[in-house]
Amino acid sequence: MLRALAVDDERPSLEELLYLLNADPRIGSAEGAGDATEALRRLNRALESGPSGPEAIDVVFLDIQMPGLDGLDLARLLTGFAQPPLVVFVTAHEDFAVQAFDLKAVDYVLKPVRKERLAEAVRRAAERSDAGPRIPVHEPDPDHIPVELGGVTRFVSVDDITHVEAQGDYARLHTGRGSHLVRIPLSTLEERWRTRGFVRIHRRHLVALRHVGELRLDAGTVSVLVGAEELQVSRRHARELRDLLMRRP
Repeated sequence: MLRALAVDDERPSLEELLYLLNADPRIGSAEGAGDATEALRRLNRALESGPSGPEAIDVVFLDIQMPGLDGLDLARLLTGFAQPPLVVFVTAHEDFAVQAFDLKAVDYVLKPVRKERLAEAVRRAAERSDAGPRIPVHEPDPDHIPVELGGVTRFVSVDDITHVEAQGDYARLHTGRGSHLVRIPLSTLEERWRTRGFVRIHRRHLVALRHVGELRLDAGTVSVLVGAEELQVSRRHARELRDLLMRRP
């Protein structure tokens, strides 16, 4: 059963598409978004949830010509996801088919949408979904994380993140140019980025070893200098951190 997201800035077209999708027995759920920004917010939740999580999206039925970020731009952004959803373009224009298939779209459906034609697109998506892990057209980019800035989702390079601070069920990512709040627990990021050189130094902090400038010992307390910020290291993590820094290339 596919979990679908339909994206179209024209409300009647969106409602008709959702009606047809919900009538297809291969569609387990279908949600709508009125523009690419709203869709990115929803897909960000899907990314955080994981491919088997309750917020997951399997396939996006995507209009192309929309104000602001258009459908092709959104599809390109999705290639930055570790496991991007499948994409079916649904548009009134034939001119973008080559670009759409360059982005490895599952199908390209022209408006007005016929029930039989959409059913064929759903069939192709279901077959592709059952074929195993999906590989995006571009090289997957696990070194980036989506963050929301003023209603727009952008991708921050993990290499630019100096340290991460726990804030309840959220985490604040610190870079040299500012910070970003994401709805991901610190423990999840610790596990996800363990092989990326991040290490826990405190119940509230992860640091990127490559950004640690100094290890400081003062009257039995340990701290590290990350950029211009000094962070306390808990006693239980001090020995491991020191060993890791000593072995750092």
